[in-house]
Amino acid sequence: MTRPWTQWVLLAVALAMAAVYLFPLYWMYVTSLKTNSEIFANPPSFWPADPQFAIYPGVWARRSMSTFLWNSTIIAAGVTAVTVILGTGCAYVLARYRNAWVDVGLFCILMLQVLPASVMITPLFVGFNQVGLLGSPRLAVILASAAKAMPFFVVLVRATFMSVPRELEEAALVDGNSRVGAFFTIVLPLARNGILVCAILTFMSAFGEYIYSKSIIQDPRFQPASVGLSGFLGPNSSDWNAIMAYSAIYVTPILAVFVLLQRRIVSGLTSGALK
Repeated sequence: MTRPWTQWVLLAVALAMAAVYLFPLYWMYVTSLKTNSEIFANPPSFWPADPQFAIYPGVWARRSMSTFLWNSTIIAAGVTAVTVILGTGCAYVLARYRNAWVDVGLFCILMLQVLPASVMITPLFVGFNQVGLLGSPRLAVILASAAKAMPFFVVLVRATFMSVPRELEEAALVDGNSRVGAFFTIVLPLARNGILVCAILTFMSAFGEYIYSKSIIQDPRFQPASVGLSGFLGPNSSDWNAIMAYSAIYVTPILAVFVLLQRRIVSGLTSGALK
């Protein structure tokens, strides 16, 4: 059966948009393998004449990327854990208990998402300094980033909980289960796809966190890879192949996670995670 011409047009548009979106990634990988003369050649080449594969182990060792990536992983995992544990309960309450005060609370949560990190960093820095959290800079960044990610997570997971029929909980309560028991045995398993999708998105966003880490963490031993990348940049930056190699090493783990979990992500999106 042949497809209607409209489907072919939409497919062509989707492929064109995907190519536009993915071309910067391709250009990053290709540029990392070029020599400096090839990078500034005009017209530019779309594949290096003499690929410099040695740039990757050189950048890895010279820039201590194992430390930077480990710190990024710790921060992203901490942000995801805090956001999922606290945000899931908050989203459930907002989905099940509806009154004027809950609507006000949801509005306030949405307003928190509007505030940019650059506005929040000064009061957060002062507050963390007052309570002594600056002595544990990664923990301070985790708490700050989790506070920023929480509204996004709560709003999306709330939609997932609202898609779970309330009658299932009521039946569990009639059978003698408690409200907490019904939540863990009935609601949570049915909402796991949506929660997983939001957790993945939170992890990917926190893995690239920069503003809080740059402002709060001064010791290079605890800085994530996003801050390490800024060490390349300056008024006289010219080592573009090393910059691109660092960027490629930095983003490849996140791309791999996305590719490996894409089926879960699509399943969660279609089950109501972004409803």
